[in-house]
Amino acid sequence: MTVNFSFQVAATDGRARTGAITTPRGEIRTPAFMPVGTAATVKAMMPESVAATGADVLLGNTYHLMLRPTAERIAALGGLHEFMNWQKPILTDSGGFQVMSLAELRKLTEEGVAFRSHIDGSKHMLTPERSMEIQALLGSDIVMCFDECPALPATDKAVEQSMELSMRWARRSKDAFGDRPGHALFGIQQGGVTRELRAASADKLKEIGFHGYAIGGLAVGEGQEAMFGVLDYAPDMLPVDKPRYLMGVGKPDDIVGAVARGVDMMDCVLPSRSGRTGQAWTRRGQVNIKNARHADDPRPLDADCTCPACRNYSRAYLHHVFRAQEMISGMLLTWHNLHYYQELMADMRRAIAGGGFDAWQAVFHAQRQDGDIEPL
Repeated sequence: MTVNFSFQVAATDGRARTGAITTPRGEIRTPAFMPVGTAATVKAMMPESVAATGADVLLGNTYHLMLRPTAERIAALGGLHEFMNWQKPILTDSGGFQVMSLAELRKLTEEGVAFRSHIDGSKHMLTPERSMEIQALLGSDIVMCFDECPALPATDKAVEQSMELSMRWARRSKDAFGDRPGHALFGIQQGGVTRELRAASADKLKEIGFHGYAIGGLAVGEGQEAMFGVLDYAPDMLPVDKPRYLMGVGKPDDIVGAVARGVDMMDCVLPSRSGRTGQAWTRRGQVNIKNARHADDPRPLDADCTCPACRNYSRAYLHHVFRAQEMISGMLLTWHNLHYYQELMADMRRAIAGGGFDAWQAVFHAQRQDGDIEPL
């Protein structure tokens, strides 16, 4: 018997909520942070290591996987879960953002986007129908509608036209997705930082009907204040009984602020990208392990952290292997960052469930300082 996709809110505290998404491949505890495995891998991590951090779900990407190794090849090899050895849920982004940000000679029409690959210059066409086909071939548990995401700042007219196009593509995505028990399709709200456009987008998406709803078009250059300004109202425009996913966010304080405003799911490349560039996120702030002050420091990155980097290695060692450009540097720092992000989500789930989220937020913000200069 196929387990259907479902979402249940277990507790609320203010606008913050905790609960669970149920899928045939397992439960996703919310609020949830999704590590990004763009090209069927979370960089510098084994799948077992990602699972050990507490991650319930990974994100893959239509654009990258359609170019290399191709969705058809992955399907022939048993689907994305089998291909990358990850048996928990996978959400795939539609490719719309990457077409905007990475593809060359991009030409946008009502049909879709014609572009050249940033890898080899080959010609491709991505449409709502093709995006749904690729994500079905991959076997994604949660599929995202194909949308168009303009970079900010943009004129009100450009944002409105983009939103309207994305809503037409949302309808086509829903039609192409069809009836796939156990799989979910999320619509994506657009509208920039304009409340009226966000409301119009939400109304159109609710009319079409989706298993979940994303808040798109943020974290694209508008700044935290403007993003939080949108999140002050945008999540409440979406159905209360469906998961709300904020795409591409972000730093720990962005995540906490989003959860406080009613967001259930987030993703970002930041913890893994930071790990490869010598940056660690901790409860007390950010540590730049490349700094010379760590060369003789015997302390762990975070004395309260139980990840392998903190249990087994000193800041001095992590500084050394980063300076020596050893691969273990990116591996250990990425593991730490992903572990910290998952601990952050678990802390918020507990605080919301216990009715103490405001007090928890106060401690979170009070603790944060420069992790580099914490006294011995």
